[in-house]
Amino acid sequence: MPGLVVKPRSRIFHGHEWVYASEVKKSFGDPQPGDVISLKDFKDRPLGSAIYNPQSQIVARRFSRRKQKLDAEFFTRRISRALELRSRLPGVDPGLCRLVWSESDGLPGLVVDRYGDHLVVQTLTLGMDRRTEEIGLALREVLAPASITLRNDSPVRHAEGMRPETRPLHGAPPAPFAVDAGPVSFSVDLLGGQKTGLYLDQLDNYARVAELAAGRSVLDCFTNQGGFALHAAARGAGQVTGVDSSAAAIAAARSNAERGGLSNVSWLEANVFDDLKRRDGEGESFGMVVLDPPSFTRNKRSLGDAMRGYKEIHLRSLKLLEAGGLLTTFTCSHHVTRRAFLEMVRDAAVDARRTLRQVCTYGQRADHPVNPSIPETEYLHGFTFEVVPAW
Repeated sequence: MPGLVVKPRSRIFHGHEWVYASEVKKSFGDPQPGDVISLKDFKDRPLGSAIYNPQSQIVARRFSRRKQKLDAEFFTRRISRALELRSRLPGVDPGLCRLVWSESDGLPGLVVDRYGDHLVVQTLTLGMDRRTEEIGLALREVLAPASITLRNDSPVRHAEGMRPETRPLHGAPPAPFAVDAGPVSFSVDLLGGQKTGLYLDQLDNYARVAELAAGRSVLDCFTNQGGFALHAAARGAGQVTGVDSSAAAIAAARSNAERGGLSNVSWLEANVFDDLKRRDGEGESFGMVVLDPPSFTRNKRSLGDAMRGYKEIHLRSLKLLEAGGLLTTFTCSHHVTRRAFLEMVRDAAVDARRTLRQVCTYGQRADHPVNPSIPETEYLHGFTFEVVPAW
C-alpha cells in the first residue's frame, strides 16, 4: 500500500488524526488523490490507514490505527456503531439526529443526517466522495431508508478540489415535510433547505433558551426558520420578533408559526447589522436578544474581519437590552475559540458600558460528539449573559 512518512513532532503524535503537507517527510509507492494510504513514522513504524488528497492542505486524514480497507463492509460497521451511540444518548431521538459526524465517528469528511425514513449525506473529503456508492449501500443495509439525498453544496468541498453536487442517491427525495421538535414544528426541505434541512445541533439549545424567555420581549437575530423565536413564543415569551435577510427563511419561519398557532411572533426580512443599528438609533429595548449568525469565517485568514463583525452585533445588541435583560449568543465556527469569543463579548460590554453576568453555557447537541484530540470537531459555543442593573 502506498503511503507517507510523517515528520517528528507532527500533530498526529499528539492524538490528532490529520497530517498537513508541511508534516510529510516523504511519500512512497506513488499515492494518488482519493487513495487509502498507510502512514508511517520517521522510524518506519506503522501509524494506520488514512485517506489521501495532495490538493488539500490536509493531505491525509487517518481513519484507523490498523491496515484497513474502505469498502461497504467497513462503512456498515462504522455506521452501525454510530447508530448504536445515538440510540443510547439521553435526550437524542435516533430518528431525528446527526447519525454520522465525520472524524468523531471515524469517518473523516462524511456527514449523515437522519430525518425518519429519509437520510441526507455530505461527502466533504475526496476519499469519501470517491466512495459515495459504498456509503449508500451501507446506509441501506443498516437503516433501509426510503430515500438518501446527496447534499454536497458545502463550500468546504472547494478546499478538497471538489465541485458542489446535489442529487438523489437512493429513492426519491420527499417533498418538504414537517418534523416536530418539542412544542415547535419545522418544515424540512432536504433538497433546498439550509444545511441538510434543519439545524439539528441547536435543537436542545432552542428549548434551554426558551426557558429563560418567559415573560420577556425577545429579538431573535439571524432567525432562519425561527428556532429560538418559535420556542420562546411557545414557552411564554411576550412579543417575539425574528429577523433574517433570507426571504425563504422568513417564509419558512412564518409558516412554522402558523402551523403551530403561535400568534405572538412577527417576522422581518432585513439585514441584521442594519436592523440592529436602526433599533439602537430609535431607542428600542428588549428583555432578550438572541444572536445565532452563520459562520462569519471559513478560514483563519478572515478571522480578524469576523471578530469585528461579531463585536459590532454584540455592541448593538447590548445597547438594546433593558436592565436585567439577557443576551444569548452563539458562534458556529471552529476558528473562533471559546476564549476568543468571550474576550470579544467582554470588549463589546466595555464599549457598551454594560456589566454582564454569565448565566448559561451551550454547545452542540450530543449527536455531534466532540473528539478532544481534534479541536475542530467542537465548533458550536454559546452563552447567555444577564445585563446587571446599575449597582
